[in-house]
Amino acid sequence: MTEDIRKIRLLMELRRQGISDIEVLSAIERVPREKFVPEAFKDQAYENIALPIDCGQTISQPQIVAYMTAALKLAPRLKVLEIGTGSGYQAAVLSYLCRRVYTIERHFSLAKEAEKRFAELRITNIVPQIGDGSKGWPLQAPFDRIIVTARAEILPDILVSQLREDGIMILPIVKKDRSQKVVRLRRRSNGFDQEELMDARFVPLLDGLPSLTPEN
Repeated sequence: MTEDIRKIRLLMELRRQGISDIEVLSAIERVPREKFVPEAFKDQAYENIALPIDCGQTISQPQIVAYMTAALKLAPRLKVLEIGTGSGYQAAVLSYLCRRVYTIERHFSLAKEAEKRFAELRITNIVPQIGDGSKGWPLQAPFDRIIVTARAEILPDILVSQLREDGIMILPIVKKDRSQKVVRLRRRSNGFDQEELMDARFVPLLDGLPSLTPEN
């Protein structure tokens, strides 16, 4: 089965799962997911499943990527911050839907591999950085949208503070019963509104840096 056929099947499945945003589906169609997964899993690149990547991380399930992307309510002139570059797949999808994506990754090797992929695919509106994503990117704040691709134990106030008024942040949060929920926050002049969107399973949001040199 060719990659094109696999991709068509995935897009049809996403539609069946309730992803109806045409622009989001178009962005997913344009991004070659096989470029973002390890060689051993390329035959599963267009399955609707999460897959392992280096440094104990994962590339998220396409349905989760599509859902969280749609929930951001993107527009062409918006500036987006992504916490957790990982393979770079989510950032690549975002790049087709907004003006610029700022993405932070704490693992040196993941960040460098993602940067190479962006260059190979000639995606020029992604600005990557190796750093502590839990601190956000103060020098580029405020952001119109923020997406966090790792679960937080508590609402990260420092990230909320970098969100423009009326801006939206999407992130998974651990609830009191230890379940995870993807929530959407919209910042207001006197606080923020919060709504739960869906169940999810994400790796934890960590502070600090594991290494500033390539991992062995």
